[in-house]
Amino acid sequence: MDWQDFAHRMASMARELLREKSHDATLQRIVSSTVETVEGCDSAGILVRDGDKVETLASTDSLAAESDRFQERLGEGPCFDITVAREDDGARVFRIEDLTGLQRRWPRYAPAARELGIGSMMTFLLYADAEEFGTLNMYARRPGAFTEDSETSGLLLASHAAVALSGARTSTQLHSALTTRHVIGEAMGILMGRYHLDEDRAFAVLRDLSQKRNVKLRSIAQQVCDNGGIED
Repeated sequence: MDWQDFAHRMASMARELLREKSHDATLQRIVSSTVETVEGCDSAGILVRDGDKVETLASTDSLAAESDRFQERLGEGPCFDITVAREDDGARVFRIEDLTGLQRRWPRYAPAARELGIGSMMTFLLYADAEEFGTLNMYARRPGAFTEDSETSGLLLASHAAVALSGARTSTQLHSALTTRHVIGEAMGILMGRYHLDEDRAFAVLRDLSQKRNVKLRSIAQQVCDNGGIED
């Protein structure tokens, strides 16, 4: 492993992640960078697990997404076990060197993964500031593709990725909050001008409509902006 070259790649990835404008774009950049950076990695994906449900957030190709679907359908696999392992002992990575042989740990998932053409894989928990973002999964078509160096580089990449996701989520939330504030302010201006209301009364009208119609305040404000007033 050429660690100097790896360091340059990580620095480049960090700059690219900072340039991404959205949470989804950051996710996609992470999986792309994973294939480009980690030796032996042919495919990568990010998923989240909620109980028995699994959702693919980003993937480089269908292999990662298909693997996620199999794990959800069969109710077993690395993405299920790593969350339990973290609760037990803080584990943040699984490295499965060979999925072509007998796998007693996942008797249903392992054969399905082999049929997909997966020879070996690694799974990393994306975790930053006590917040879980899911798992970063790396796949290779041949057995034994991932070494200890691959695991180390994958762990470093996953750590950088978790920090980037945390920042992207904060940025997205801030942008959403600012957009909501602008829309509500515009709607209040329309109500104040059209119905001769003061600022407090205009906001109260929006709030009351939101509660009465069981619709979010931002959506009510957007309707007022679109219609130029209140529609019955």
